[in-house]
Amino acid sequence: MQTKAVLTLEDVKKIAAAAEAEAVANGWKVVIAICDDGGHPLWLQRLDGAAPISAHIAPQKARTAALGCRESRVYEELINNGRTSFLSAPQLEGMLEGGVNIVVDGRTVGAIGVSGVKSAEDAQIAKAGIAALGL
Repeated sequence: MQTKAVLTLEDVKKIAAAAEAEAVANGWKVVIAICDDGGHPLWLQRLDGAAPISAHIAPQKARTAALGCRESRVYEELINNGRTSFLSAPQLEGMLEGGVNIVVDGRTVGAIGVSGVKSAEDAQIAKAGIAALGL
């Protein structure tokens, strides 16, 4: 039987704090969502002034990255390059840049999704959060 790493509440709090710090340092009003490897929510944080819709988009970006074991940006690029059939992929509703999977020992253990600013900036915030784990 194999064993795998899992995100603890302490890990989630570190990720969220670092992501929030990146957003605040840049004056970005966003929503930060973190999920486990099955796409189940572990954290949702809406910074003051973030658009209400971002509270729906960020968790879906995280879920997409977790279930797909890759950044949500990959799906956006596939669709933009003509693979529109991905629009019908089951369980993937956040196929926009800003969801980043968290990888430990080559396995996805969860993901963070950010929504509220430009997609590349959302991803920047997500990656800053993951960096807090030293990965």
